[in-house]
Amino acid sequence: MAFVLAHLSDPHVPPLPIAQLRELAGKRMLGYLNWTRNRRAKHRRDLLDALVADMQSQKPDHIAVTGDIVNLSLHSEYLPAKMWIDDVGNPHDVTVIPGNHDAYVPRALPRFNAIFAPYLTDDDPQIAPGTYPFLRRRGPLAIVSVSSAVATPPMMATGWLGAAQRGALSDQLEALAQEPVFRVVLIHHPLRSRERHKRLTDSAEVCALLEKHGAELVLHGHDHVHSTLWLDGPRGRIPVIGVSSASAVLLGKRPPGAYNLFAISRDGDGWRCTQTLRGFDQGGTPRELKTERLI
Repeated sequence: MAFVLAHLSDPHVPPLPIAQLRELAGKRMLGYLNWTRNRRAKHRRDLLDALVADMQSQKPDHIAVTGDIVNLSLHSEYLPAKMWIDDVGNPHDVTVIPGNHDAYVPRALPRFNAIFAPYLTDDDPQIAPGTYPFLRRRGPLAIVSVSSAVATPPMMATGWLGAAQRGALSDQLEALAQEPVFRVVLIHHPLRSRERHKRLTDSAEVCALLEKHGAELVLHGHDHVHSTLWLDGPRGRIPVIGVSSASAVLLGKRPPGAYNLFAISRDGDGWRCTQTLRGFDQGGTPRELKTERLI
C-alpha cells in the first residue's frame, strides 16, 4: 500500500494583524505597505481553510509545509499561525520548515524555531529544535529538512544553506543511501530561479551535492508557481517539485492555491512515486488538476 505525502507551501496565513508602530521599521515598513496595497488582495484565509480541508479529506499519511507561514514576522502573527498549523495536523504527522518571510528580520528565525518546535524536531531527542538539517522517519520515508531562511535587506528575498548545512546534508544523504528508504528533502527556495533577488545563492553547490549523493524527491515553495525540475542523481533522475501559495487567489499570472499528494511505494528494488496536484478550479472549487508518475 502506498504511503501518501502531502505538500503545501507559502500559506502566508492571512489576514495580517494590525502592526505596532514600533515594529514598522526598515524592511517591515516596506513589507507592510506592500501587504496593504497589494498582497492582502492575493491571499485569503477562507481559501486557505478550504484547501486544507480538501487536503485532510484525502487522508495523507504525512504533511510537509515548506515555509512562509507568516508574512512580516510580527509578534502578533505567531499565535494565529501556530493555531493554524495545529489545525492542519499534529506534530508527528506534520513537518514544517521556515521560509524567508519567517526570517523576515534579524532574530525572527529563532522565535519561529521556538514557537514551531514540535513540528521541526528531529526524531533524535538529543538534537535541539531549530537544528538544520533535521531528520524524521515516517513509513518508508526519510524526510531531511533544511533551512534556506535568512534575514535579507529590503527588496531582497534570497536564501542560502551555507557550508555547514550543506556538509551535514551531504553526510545524511550519503548515510541514508545505504538504507532502503525514500529520501525526501524539504527546502523553501527553489534550486533554480530566474529572479536574481529571490534566488538560492548557493544553488550550484546544493544541486551538486544532490547529484552526487542522490535523493528520491525534493520539495520547495517560495515562488508561488507549480514547477518540476529534474536533476541527474547517482541512481537516476531526481524530481524537484514546487507548488503555488496555499492561500493564493486566482489573480494575474500566478496560479491559485494548490497542494501536492505523492503516493510512494516500493517497486521491486526501486520506488514508485506518483504526483497528484489538487487545487482550485476557475469556479473556486478544489479538485484534481493533474496526476503524473514521477518515478
